[in-house]
This record gives sequence, C-alpha cells and structure tokens, in this order.
Amino acid sequence: MSQTLDKEYEASLKSIETENYPDQWFYRPAGFRIAKLIRHTGITPNMVTVLSIFVGAAAGPLFYRHDLLLVLSGIICLVIANILDCVDGQLARLTGIKSEIGRILDGVAGDIWFALIYFFLALRLENEYGTWLFFIPALLSGLSHLIQANITDYYKTLHLYFVSREKGREFQHLDEIRSQYRTMKSGPGKALFYIYMGYTSFQEAVTPKLQQMLKSLRSKYGDEIPEDIRVEFRQKSSRLMKRYIDLMTFNGRTVILFIAVLTGPVWIYFLYEIIILNTVLAISIHRHEKICASFTGR
Repeated sequence: MSQTLDKEYEASLKSIETENYPDQWFYRPAGFRIAKLIRHTGITPNMVTVLSIFVGAAAGPLFYRHDLLLVLSGIICLVIANILDCVDGQLARLTGIKSEIGRILDGVAGDIWFALIYFFLALRLENEYGTWLFFIPALLSGLSHLIQANITDYYKTLHLYFVSREKGREFQHLDEIRSQYRTMKSGPGKALFYIYMGYTSFQEAVTPKLQQMLKSLRSKYGDEIPEDIRVEFRQKSSRLMKRYIDLMTFNGRTVILFIAVLTGPVWIYFLYEIIILNTVLAISIHRHEKICASFTGR
C-alpha cells in the first residue's frame, strides 16, 4: 500500500491495537478493499450488516450434515460474513455514516450466526445419536457465547477509551445509555437499544473493580486521563487480549468449530465452548479486574 493508502486503511480501523492477527492479515485488508469499492455507491453500513446476517446464517443449515462440500460451503459463508462484518465498520468510518442502531445491529449479527449454528449442530447430533439431549449443551453453548462476546467487546471498547477520546467514544456508561433510551421513539430501534442496555448492565455488574477504577480516574482527571496512565493501561490490556481475550473472538472460536465440523464429532465444539472458553472468560475477568484495581486511586 502507498503511504496515503496506509493512512486511509488505518483510519478505517477502530485501532490496530485491538485487532488480532487473522484480522490484521486477512479480514481487515479484505474489508477495506470492499469498503473502498462501495463507499460512493449509496450502500450503507447497515445494508452490509443485514447482508452479513443472511450470509452467516446460511452456515447453520450447511453444517447439518457431515458432507464435505456442504461443510466447506458453510465455512466459506462464515468467512464471507466475517469479511462483511469488517466492511460495515470500515465503511462507516470511511464515509462518516454512523449510528447507535448500526453499532448494536453489528454486534447482534454474530450472535444470530452462531445461534443458528448451535441449533443445527444439535439437530445433526440428534440425527446421529437418536437423542434430543444435545440441545442442552447447544443452549449452554449459546448462552456462554453471548456472555463471552459481551465481555470481550466491553474490554476491547474500554481499551479504545484509553487510546483517545475519539477512538473510545463508543464506550458508554449505563446511566448515559438509559438517558438515551428514554429520549428514543418507540420502534425496532428502541427495542435493539433496550437489549444493548441489558448488555451494558451485565458488563458493569461483573466488573466492579473496573467500575471503581473509572470512577476514581474520572473524579481525579475528568476526561483528561494522563498519557502515562493511558499507555500503561493499554500495555497491560494488550497482553491480556493476546493471551486470553482473543480466544473468545470469532477467530479464536472458529478454528475449533471448523475442525469439528470437518472431522465429524461436532460435540467436541460444545465442550470447547462450555468448558474451555468459559474457563478463559473467568481467567480474563479475574486478571482484568486485578489490572483495574492497580489503577484505582491514581
């Protein structure tokens, strides 16, 4: 890329610090090229998000049978959907077309993909083993996924808050979201915002040390947190993301998912989701809370 293109590409990202390696090497560059192609066509980020929902949702039924061609088609659908998930955010940043509803819809898209995947994997196991009991781990996997994705997104958005005011403006407190919700007109947008409010309520409930840190820093510095504190927090946050938190992202979980659907015993993925990734979640919260406690009172 030329220097100008490099700067434009970087501007299309939230922050290179929060991107994991597959995103940096493949998904974000691919998303950037598509976003550049369509930015003057009238296609909006929300249109891309809706398209990604349909493409990603197709993976579920394609994983229903242990058929190599169908499974590979499902994997391709998920990869394309994730590229489109990058496109919508990068297009929004390139064009300046941003909205709260678009950001929430973008977050819900991945949940829809995986909800259908878990459902069809359970159907596949019911067909193979003759029992509906696989719907129990499927449900537990879905709930686990929601919680993991919720906390992962919260930590990454918090990291952006410590990059700069501009990068971190999506990081909101529950009181701010409640105030926005009260002023919204009834409709689908307000319903989505209600879900977002519930997500944020959960995020704050399970991160008490983080909330204490933010309260302490705000009371002492307001919005002008000193640069040395910002840098130190990001260094510690980055290490935690690379070691643990990135395992709970799309790229972290799909490695095991793709292996499971290609080789046959898809119940292995449910075990990975419920046992391994929930353990990673618990470790991540514990270590992140320790980091936050070390900044309280500064």
